[in-house]
Order: sequence, then structure tokens, then C-alpha cells
Amino acid sequence: MKQRAVLFALLLFAIIAIQAQTKQSIHQFKVKDLNGKTFDFASLKGKKILVVNTASKCGYTPQYEQLEEVYRMYKNKNFVIVGFPANNFGSQEPGTNAEIATFCKSNYGVSFPMMSKISVKGNDMNEVYQFLTKKAKNGVKDSNVEWNFQKYLLNENGELVQVYLSGVEPTDVKILNWVKG
Repeated sequence: MKQRAVLFALLLFAIIAIQAQTKQSIHQFKVKDLNGKTFDFASLKGKKILVVNTASKCGYTPQYEQLEEVYRMYKNKNFVIVGFPANNFGSQEPGTNAEIATFCKSNYGVSFPMMSKISVKGNDMNEVYQFLTKKAKNGVKDSNVEWNFQKYLLNENGELVQVYLSGVEPTDVKILNWVKG
């Protein structure tokens, strides 16, 4: 009987150890920004993160203005927004990284980090979005990126907290309360 208890305890310990090893956070990823420089999510440890897929020719494109407003209000309070341009929906982000950077700066004064254009769905989905959308990787929930400007909220440990569809504006009370909380 004692041997069974010891074996059970060892098995339980092994399962916990395996789960701890497979638990992921966004902090494990490195990507390229719009200028081709490496952006290491580990540099965001201790900050709340709003990840958003963007497009310059979308009905939600004016959300850039609100994203920038929220970023400027809270960037010095352990909060950051990270944008990922994507051309997955209606070819609404056809530009090059340089064109996207110019568009964002000249039209909306975007100063939050913007990454290189990626795919947020399909067979060529970027690994950051694989993490954000697969419960097996993020430990919280499965989701699909439904359209441009879908928002993923991550806590200070880089763990997924919530997902908001495109129609939820960056200045929505749910998002602002989370940022302030």
C-alpha cells in the first residue's frame, strides 16, 4: 500500500512537472517589428499587454486613434499595446511594412509597437497567434480571429486573460477597467 502511495505521488509530481514545462506565455516569443528589428516579448514582463491585429483599409481602422489614446494614457502604468498588421480579411492590409508604418504614423500618430505584417489565421498563422488562439498553448481558451482589430488581453505574466471582438472599441469600459485594475 505504501508503494502505491509513493508511485501515485511520483506520477502526480511528473504530471505537474510536464504541465509546468508545457505552459506557455507570450513572453517566450520574439518577432520582427515594422522596421525589421527583433521585438522580444520577454521585455514586457510585468506589463499588461493588449495585442491587436490591424489593417489600414478596414471599417475598424479608425480604432487606431482610440488604441493610441489608451496607449498614451497608460503606457507609463505598466501597459502596452502591440499591433500586428495582417492581410487575412478582405485584403484590407495590402501594404508593405514601410507603407504600413507611414500610414499609421501620418494618419493616427501611432507610437505603440507595431510588428511586421503576419498571418493571424490559416496554415501560415504566426506562432504568436497560434498561442493566442489555441487553448492547448495559452491554457485559457480556444478562439478564432474573426476580423481585423480583434483584441487579446494578457496579464503581467504574459498569460491570456480575455478576447474581445472587433466591435469592442479600445476605449470600452471593460478594457479600460482591466487596464486600470
